[in-house]
Amino acid sequence: MTDATVGKPTKPAGPFSAWEVGLALRYLRAKRKEGGIAMIAVISYVAIALAVMALIVVMSIMAGFRSTLLDRMLSFNSHMYVQGQILNSPDREAALDRIRTVPGVISAAPMIEAQSLVRAGGMTTGAIVKGIRPDDLRSLNYVYDSLDSEAHRTFGQGAYGGDNIIIGRALAEGMGLRVGDAITLYSPTGADSAFGNLGGLEKSYRIGGLFTSGTADFDRAFIFMPQEQAQLFFGKEGVWDVIDVKVAKPDEVGTMIAPVRDAAGAGAFVTDWRDRLAAFWGALKVERVAMSIILGLVVAIAALNIISGIVMLVKNKTRDIAILRTIGASQSSMLRVFFMAGATIGVAGTITGLTLGLLFCLNIGSIQHFLEMVFQTKLFDADVYMLDAVPALVDPLDVFWVTLWSTFMSCIAGLIPSWQAAKLDPVEALRYE
Repeated sequence: MTDATVGKPTKPAGPFSAWEVGLALRYLRAKRKEGGIAMIAVISYVAIALAVMALIVVMSIMAGFRSTLLDRMLSFNSHMYVQGQILNSPDREAALDRIRTVPGVISAAPMIEAQSLVRAGGMTTGAIVKGIRPDDLRSLNYVYDSLDSEAHRTFGQGAYGGDNIIIGRALAEGMGLRVGDAITLYSPTGADSAFGNLGGLEKSYRIGGLFTSGTADFDRAFIFMPQEQAQLFFGKEGVWDVIDVKVAKPDEVGTMIAPVRDAAGAGAFVTDWRDRLAAFWGALKVERVAMSIILGLVVAIAALNIISGIVMLVKNKTRDIAILRTIGASQSSMLRVFFMAGATIGVAGTITGLTLGLLFCLNIGSIQHFLEMVFQTKLFDADVYMLDAVPALVDPLDVFWVTLWSTFMSCIAGLIPSWQAAKLDPVEALRYE
């Protein structure tokens, strides 16, 4: 009985079959006489890994810096500002209550804001004084949380809110002050009297607490004073300069403008943090895009090392290619073999770089402290960077795009020499062997 399978043609192997994958991996494990190829492959792998790691680390630090700095800036500058005729209207307290009931609004507080000269211990500097109601101090999270219980208790106590004020720790250290010391403020516009405005009013206050926001510039520049005392000192009795509004989602503050304006009523003018911090926010976005492009080019350059490695591999394996083509291997099979060899280097480097980058970002605090201990110096100066530690925020979308870009460039770099290997004429290749 004849076997039914006798004479039946063998089914050709499909794309990326086992023999193609096995051959590509075998070519990557170069013999001793082909050590140059192995060295180039290792260099390409290391270059891609370091480039991807650098891109992940830099983008994560920039994202963390942007998020942390913006969060702390908004703790002082609020998310929305209500100004206009409503601040001088008899209906302003009712308008304040209506704003607080708007869905998405966390807090709304009337503020007095004015510049002042500060003098203590023979030193003089400038500062911004914010007059705030004691009950509204909680809305300033970084300020309130850094104060001790005594500062919470004494702020706003006594006639006209008392003479206790809160200053930044950086300002206190710069002027050699401590809690309980006296500090003199100078107001360019004093209270009105029968003889006109008493400009140049000067008064001594007691330091009731020191706040630390983590942003050195703010700690040096801001002073908080009970609102009634600020109104008296700056000649603004019964006046509000602005209503500061905080919302649950600062990134979506644009959707809150209309509801807050409607709640405030006629005569209200509403702006948000994007208007006051437009230059700063725009600079951060431009810097982020520029750094992403620059480091993306670094990844592309690192991936181009794959071309030289595969070109040398194709040159050394010319005889193998000719024999494989002679016994039936197709051009596409040859292309896939060398393409997989190049792509393997790039993908392995990308995975290694991602792993190292994520580990670096997740342990960046420990790395910073270790380096500071080894070199006996402060690597991240708060006076320069406005933050007291290196922030890192890993964005999954950034990780995805970095992975996609590195893999794409690795595949492109591996495809170019593989295309040349596929077009190699087996007759011409064997003629010189």
